[in-house]
Amino acid sequence: MNSAFNRRDFLTAGAALAGSLMMPKAFGATRERVRIGMIGTGMRGQVLLQELLRRDDVEVVALCDIEPLMLGRALKQVEKSGKAKPRTFGEDRDPQAYKRMLDAGALDGVIIATPWEWHAPMAIAAMQAKVPVGCEVVAGITLQDHWDVLNTQIKTNTPYMLLENVCFRRDVMAVLQMVRSGLFGELVHLQGGYQHDLRAVKFNSGDPAKPYGGGVEFGAGGWSEAKWRTAHSVQRNGELYPSHGIGPCAMYTNINRGNRFTRINSFATKARGLHDYIVKQPGGAASPSAKVQFKLGDVVTTTLACENGETILLQHDTSLPRPYSLGFRVQGTDGLWMDVNNSIHIEGKSKPHQWEDFQAYQDKYDHPLWRKHAKDAEGAGHGGMDFFVIQSFIEALKARAPMPIDIYDAVTWSAITPLSEQSIAQNFQTLDFPDFTAGAWKTRKPIFAL
Repeated sequence: MNSAFNRRDFLTAGAALAGSLMMPKAFGATRERVRIGMIGTGMRGQVLLQELLRRDDVEVVALCDIEPLMLGRALKQVEKSGKAKPRTFGEDRDPQAYKRMLDAGALDGVIIATPWEWHAPMAIAAMQAKVPVGCEVVAGITLQDHWDVLNTQIKTNTPYMLLENVCFRRDVMAVLQMVRSGLFGELVHLQGGYQHDLRAVKFNSGDPAKPYGGGVEFGAGGWSEAKWRTAHSVQRNGELYPSHGIGPCAMYTNINRGNRFTRINSFATKARGLHDYIVKQPGGAASPSAKVQFKLGDVVTTTLACENGETILLQHDTSLPRPYSLGFRVQGTDGLWMDVNNSIHIEGKSKPHQWEDFQAYQDKYDHPLWRKHAKDAEGAGHGGMDFFVIQSFIEALKARAPMPIDIYDAVTWSAITPLSEQSIAQNFQTLDFPDFTAGAWKTRKPIFAL
């Protein structure tokens, strides 16, 4: 990592990334329509594709996937929408087909919705081809991946946005308004995470018609996420999916924009949940999957220290039975919000030592983007969040404006994963957190569109 190179190029290419009120300043003339390609048309890709097809200002001109069944399903989505048929790449199952799509040109942007290990090389190739990137989480696997993605973005000055949809959740955005209005006082401690029972995602029968559960196959014998995601639970131990939890917490604390992470450590429990799930399934105890040793701790707890004195706690919990929750907590000198009980307590307004229902506060502090686009988001994936994340990417492309979740956010949030793996491997060591902005966090300003 050449820190001088990054600092110099950041100051020239990144100075314009400071946010303005509600809409970032555009770099050039706006355009009415954009031509989008998509790499990865699996189940997540198809959800994002549907949002693209809903828009009159988007032409989906290219699709790439090396699984013909999923590519065919995506084409049927396009056909049903009445839009023109896009060019397709990957029918030959060539893992490098995406490069042919990028080389073909005529793209104003590309969506990457592939398995995690492909995100960094695909984003790098797209930026080298001067194609702006909207990348599903995560940004990379190794810490070096993150530096490579960052250095490529700085060198090419090609826009990059991490498509973290939870930053656009309605209650999350309302709380952002509350933080900015000072309702919680000075922030002190925050929590979030990815607490989601994924056992039936990590294992299935391998039947494309039944992507969730119904068996204990994974890898070559599995289908959809079981084909690739489960391997990470076998081989890795860390906070594997940080951005759902850290994204909103980073917005609340202005990370990379007047604040930064300084230290990180992680702890992992023993790994029992996935094996226990396997042996309880019909025929599971006799299956090859029952002999697999899983490395990922059932609950991984990560703590981050911030330059301005806040602490942030993240938990990754995907291998045990539990209801879904991201476990948000935002706590300051004047009160706190917690999403698990959908409650808030504000000193001087709430009854002492009692919770209030959050809904009245959410209505009062509803974010302007939700007030404006709530009806547009009806029917969109993840309760409307997918509408907003695609909307933000497309509008920034059209305006040639800075991305609301930019390259520095992407690598900072995503690098929590390899750093947590390192901490756990080193007997839960506390580590220094790298400054991807090379000191520019001190002068960068919050982007108020988020």
